[in-house]
Amino acid sequence: MKQVLRPLALVRLKREWANLLAHHTLPFASDMPLIYLGEIPNMPEHGVFAGHSSGRVYSGYHIEQFEEVPNEEV
Repeated sequence: MKQVLRPLALVRLKREWANLLAHHTLPFASDMPLIYLGEIPNMPEHGVFAGHSSGRVYSGYHIEQFEEVPNEEV
């Protein structure tokens, strides 16, 4: 099933991806949670994200690797 993230939702890496991808080496590791801005139209299943605290933009990451942050954790 295709991952569905709502645009402008706060997101984080799914636990399995955080463990697998050596989370600390990703450029946005210290900028979590991220704000999901949307899918790149000519790069299906890849998204654009912005750092919640820094405003830096990160693009081209697989949407399936992220999940929305639950309301009770915001």
